[in-house]
Amino acid sequence: MGRRADAYWNFDEYTDDWPKVVLQLDYVVLYGQLMTLLQKQATASYRTEHKMADELKGKRVAILAADGVERVELEQPRQALLDAGATTELLSLHEGEIKARKNDLDEAGTFSVDALVKSVSVDDYDALLLPGGTVNPDQLRLDADAVGFVRDFVATGKLVAAICHGPWTLIEAGVAKGRTLTSYPSIRTDLRNAGANVVDQEVAVDGNLITSRWPDDLPAFSSAIVEQLSEAKGGDHD
Repeated sequence: MGRRADAYWNFDEYTDDWPKVVLQLDYVVLYGQLMTLLQKQATASYRTEHKMADELKGKRVAILAADGVERVELEQPRQALLDAGATTELLSLHEGEIKARKNDLDEAGTFSVDALVKSVSVDDYDALLLPGGTVNPDQLRLDADAVGFVRDFVATGKLVAAICHGPWTLIEAGVAKGRTLTSYPSIRTDLRNAGANVVDQEVAVDGNLITSRWPDDLPAFSSAIVEQLSEAKGGDHD
């Protein structure tokens, strides 16, 4: 061995070199520990992302909306569901496309309709999403097929999520009484008159019902939908 190697063993003879050797060893140990930690974090991140991508695999979610739907209130929850592995279908009152809005006033493109609400069964889906926008639920609550679909869906005990003006359809379906719900402020009196316990919070979860107030609540609303649906029992749809 050379002089530096001897320093590992002969402390007294090579006292000048010893601190340098110790420092070098410390660097090697710290580097090894750092690389091990980074590898563990990378592995954990991969497993978490993979798990999240499959979290709702096999789940099928109906989105019920009509012309005038608030674009972001359909788009963001749908993307969260897709990212978690679910499949979604947009149901509406007519074929073709529905017109979206931004802040109720500005045109915001269209969404392609997958099926008519009058032609599907609640048994085909694991959850139901009701986006807002003032005009959208106002049309839905005038349609007997849409109202019946919402009523039957709530009765199954499967998850139903509504945001902003979306709870209007819950009122029309007669399923708001005795439930703790939130909504856009302008329809809270309607909810109270329908017998609901109205709260002012970003997400209200009462059994199989999830409600939120407005677009600012979308991150929490979307997370609650994914979490609740992942915990829900029942058959998956291939």
